[in-house]
Amino acid sequence: MRRRVATAIIALALFLPIIFFDFGGIAVQLLGALLAVVGVYELFRMKGLALLSFEGILSTIGAIVLVLPNNPWFSYLPDTADKLILFYFVVMLLLGVSVISKNMYTIDEAGFPVLVSLYVGVGFQNFVEARATGLLVLLLGIFIVWATDIGAYMIGKKYGQRQLWPEISPNKTVEGALGGIVSAVFVAIVFLILYPGSLYFEYGSFIMIFWTIILSIVGQFGDLVESAIKRHYQVKDAGNILPGHGGILDRFDSMLFVFPIMHLIGLF
Repeated sequence: MRRRVATAIIALALFLPIIFFDFGGIAVQLLGALLAVVGVYELFRMKGLALLSFEGILSTIGAIVLVLPNNPWFSYLPDTADKLILFYFVVMLLLGVSVISKNMYTIDEAGFPVLVSLYVGVGFQNFVEARATGLLVLLLGIFIVWATDIGAYMIGKKYGQRQLWPEISPNKTVEGALGGIVSAVFVAIVFLILYPGSLYFEYGSFIMIFWTIILSIVGQFGDLVESAIKRHYQVKDAGNILPGHGGILDRFDSMLFVFPIMHLIGLF
C-alpha cells in the first residue's frame, strides 16, 4: 500500500503541472504521445511481440500520428491532406509486408498493430484535444473517471455481492458499478455548481448530469475491455511502469473510452 501511495503522489506531482500549465501549448501533446508509445509497448508486450520490430515501430508511428495535432506537427502537409492520410500510409506499409513476405506475414497479423494504433492513438488524441479546448473539459473527464473508479472500489469492497461480469473481471460487482456511477454524479454536481454547464459547456447542468451517468458507464466498460485483453493474454497487469498500479493502460483504460465519447457528444 505504501508503494502504491508513493507512486500515486510522484505520478500526480509530474502529471498535474503538465495538464494545468501545458507549457508552451505542447506539453500535453508530448505527454499524450509519450503515453501512447508506452500503451503500444504494453499491448505488444502482452502479445509477446517486440516493440522494436517492423510492426511495433509502425504501430508506434501510427499512434503518434493520431495523437499529435495537425498544427504544428504536420503543417508541412499540403492543404488538401491531413494526418489521417499519414496514418493510412502506415496501414498501407503494414499490409504491403504481406506482399513482400509472400504472405508469410498475413492481413490477420497486420490487423493487431493497426488496431493497437487506433485504440491507443485515438484515445490519447482525444485526451490532447480535450485539453486544447480548455482545462475544465479535461478535468471534468478525469474527475468522472477517478470518481467512478474510487466509488466502484469502495462501494464494491463494502457492499459488493453480485458479480458484474465474472468471465472478464471476477472482482467487479454490480453494487460497485452502481456506486461508481453515484460517485461520479456527486462529483459532477459539485463541479457544475462551481462551473455551470450552460456557461462552460455545450449543455445545461441537468443534461450534463445525464452525460455524466453515460460517461461513467462508458468508463467502466473501457475498464472491462482492458480486463478482457489482459485475461486473453493471461497477464495480471498491462505493465509495471507504475509500481503498485500496473501499467499506463491500467490507469488510462477508462479515459481511452471516455474522452472519445465526450468528443462524440460535443463536449469539445
